[in-house]
Amino acid sequence: MKLNWFRRAGFLFYPKAIWAWLMVIGACGYLVYAFIEIDNRSHSVSDTLMNWSVNVILIIGALYVFAIMTTEKEK
Repeated sequence: MKLNWFRRAGFLFYPKAIWAWLMVIGACGYLVYAFIEIDNRSHSVSDTLMNWSVNVILIIGALYVFAIMTTEKEK
């Protein structure tokens, strides 16, 4: 079964299927939730941003890998 959820445009990937949109919206929702949780426990702005940036890098990296795996290969 070939998944074709994302469309490639240079370096970026755009959601093409409803499941891809749900993944992107879920990832954004998680990042907002993570920011709020980290901000409640941190003592300064730099502390919040340093801890949150790790989550951003991991989530965007996971989405990028999944987008590469579910994009139709160019001919």
